[in-house]
Amino acid sequence: MSDTRRTVTILGSTGSIGRNTVELIEARPDLYRTQALVANTSARLLAEQALRLRPAVAVLADESALPLLRDLLNGSGIAVAAGAQAVIEAARLPADWVMAAIVGAAGLAPTLEAVRRGCVVALANKESLVCAGALVMAEVAAHGATLLPVDSEHSAIFQVFETDQRAAIDKIVLTASGGPFRQKSLAEMAAMSPAQAVAHPNWSMGAKISVDSASMMNKGLELIEAHHLFIMPEDKIDILVHPQSVIHSMVAYADGSVLAQLGSPDMRTPIAYALGWPRRISSPAPKLDLAAIATLTFEAPDPIRFPALALARAALQSGGSAPTVLNAANEEAVAAFLAGRIGFLNIAEIVDQTLQSLSPVGLGSIADVLAQDGEARVCAQALINKRT
Repeated sequence: MSDTRRTVTILGSTGSIGRNTVELIEARPDLYRTQALVANTSARLLAEQALRLRPAVAVLADESALPLLRDLLNGSGIAVAAGAQAVIEAARLPADWVMAAIVGAAGLAPTLEAVRRGCVVALANKESLVCAGALVMAEVAAHGATLLPVDSEHSAIFQVFETDQRAAIDKIVLTASGGPFRQKSLAEMAAMSPAQAVAHPNWSMGAKISVDSASMMNKGLELIEAHHLFIMPEDKIDILVHPQSVIHSMVAYADGSVLAQLGSPDMRTPIAYALGWPRRISSPAPKLDLAAIATLTFEAPDPIRFPALALARAALQSGGSAPTVLNAANEEAVAAFLAGRIGFLNIAEIVDQTLQSLSPVGLGSIADVLAQDGEARVCAQALINKRT
């Protein structure tokens, strides 16, 4: 009997999104067969996942962790590999569905490899579209790939976006929790520690995206991502703070209708939607109980306390390499903050100064993107070093 299960590869299997994806796949061995698992440095967790899911190959980006992975999987029959090229090769393996969940610009190259195979790519790596949106979307079209957004906001829009009614769409609205510092003053935010920044009130996420949520840079990156995914101009994308994180985003139409997708704040819901698409599969995420929640509230984001939003809009308006620079500078600044080298408010300052230092240029290739990414990181690091 032929195996009709959907073959899956998880790029970034040991991160928050990856772990949730592994959980969902593990619960349905009748539907899914794992082709490859890819992680950064977490050899022990990767080995545990591999022994449960039995992929053909387990890959680490960090070559120094390969001996440990090899020992942990010795005798299992699971091939192991490590290094940047091994990650690329894992993305090239023939899988029907690929979760692209490698954090940051590092996820761009493997995501593109999956796209070029023309498969279904579940995109949790928003930075790929922020850094190289036009190039990525051109590759999607050229190779007939299907790009399914996994961010809860973009998944929500995807579910209520009437493509054949595009001319009747007034705007799309990305909702934001406001993060852990929503009600903090600038003086309070200046004193916040990395531990406080990653303590998100609603979502369980990795450290980098949690800091982005605290600064609201994540919403700025999502605005750029939405522009490319849904072919919407910047001035038709709004951001609305919704502390309960129940309405995940909305689409407003010319007739006055506003369509929204609601759900509990649990990433297993949008992951399950992408994993089952075009059908729906069950998820262990808690079911939404509106009577228990009772109240949904909304407010406009404060541009003074959260300047990252204006920086992202300005980068999108500038075009070219500006979003690439925005993302690279933010990654460097967030890493410096998490390492205790700079303060929380310095993150946006460094991004702003990096954008001012590097004039936008055109991006004709991925090599151009990587060159601008590298230049922005050097500039951001120099600015960070001045503060430490």
